[in-house]
Amino acid sequence: MNTKVVTENPITNVYRRVNIEEGEIVIERLLLDVYLQPGISTKELARKTLLPVPLVAAIKSEFIKEGLLLQDRGIRLSAAGDEFVAVNLGFSGIDKELYQQLLSAHTWEPPGVVLEPELAELERIFYERPQVDVTIDQSKATPLTSLKRAVLCLQNHSLIGKQIVCVGDDDLVSIAAGLLIKRLFTRPGIGQDGGGASTQIHVLDIDRRFLDHIQDTARMYRLPVICHEADLRRPVPAELEGLFDACFTDPPYTIPGMALFLSRGITLLKKKTGLPLFLSFAHKSPSFSLEMQQELLRMGLVIAESIPRFNQYEGAEIIGNTGQMIVLRTSTKTKPVVNELPQEQPLYTGELKRTLRTYQCQSCKQIIKVGFDKEYHTIEAVKKDGCPRCKNTIFDLVERSNIGRPTGEGDSGR
Repeated sequence: MNTKVVTENPITNVYRRVNIEEGEIVIERLLLDVYLQPGISTKELARKTLLPVPLVAAIKSEFIKEGLLLQDRGIRLSAAGDEFVAVNLGFSGIDKELYQQLLSAHTWEPPGVVLEPELAELERIFYERPQVDVTIDQSKATPLTSLKRAVLCLQNHSLIGKQIVCVGDDDLVSIAAGLLIKRLFTRPGIGQDGGGASTQIHVLDIDRRFLDHIQDTARMYRLPVICHEADLRRPVPAELEGLFDACFTDPPYTIPGMALFLSRGITLLKKKTGLPLFLSFAHKSPSFSLEMQQELLRMGLVIAESIPRFNQYEGAEIIGNTGQMIVLRTSTKTKPVVNELPQEQPLYTGELKRTLRTYQCQSCKQIIKVGFDKEYHTIEAVKKDGCPRCKNTIFDLVERSNIGRPTGEGDSGR
């Protein structure tokens, strides 16, 4: 039996010696594939990791030198390898059968009986969440959407034992990911002081209402979630830079909004190749999509996967109640393109594409103007207060007109 003592950072050691362009994350994934399928062949590992067979063989040989792998009726973890995956990668106490079941789903559909308890809890938690503020482009993702995002993170090997950051989280992805972590680990004391404790989910948001709801919920369910109040127009706290393995963001559906939120995500991520940024965004026209891709190229981000209609939203008729999920990955050229954004610079949809809507009260026929520079910015705010004359809450849209962009505003908002 191979009894070689495992070095402090065997994955990093192997990566440095093999030095593949795909990044250190692929080296780790190879090790996890062996953990999930003991006795796997070199050819099957190559298929799973999308690497050439000779390169997989070289990585395997380096892991054998590190004492983590054995060549024995296929490729297996050594005793030291088992301990490393359990302790260092955070898999101690995991429900391996459930993990494999979720991991193997090619296109993840509604969970049915598999995650039904978690979905039921999320529906209750979502029902109690604060009212969204559409002036800062908040929208209500469904509980199922947030749970799907958490599973997608798992399928990208970016959940277990990882440091995850949500740049804005009115969709409560942090809670969905925390509940999934709790379900995956079977030992008592799940959460910040039990199985899965090496996973942490951080949230940066400007809205104190959502931060309080997330933190209270995390405390109630003992989930590994930490909240930070942050105005994303300003640089992120220095102590959080370069700490994270994965990032979620559902930014304002404008080019400046996307660039700002992704720039913050890039700053928060570790300086490694291949790390994922999960970008939720509206389906857009070819011209807008081209501008998006040009901006992503400027940031040095690679589109690894695009999943149309992945996100579902409540009451978001303007985007057809659906949005796409774009899985981005970092490269050696990844860099933020926004440092600090002045408060007066337009960022949100209502600032860049200003409209004036005229509503009429169905009861007393009172006319109410709704727009960015009016007393009421949204019809939701009008309904909350009721008609100024009769307090009725039902209104008809009479007229909608585009009043243009702020003076001097270009196509990109910069």
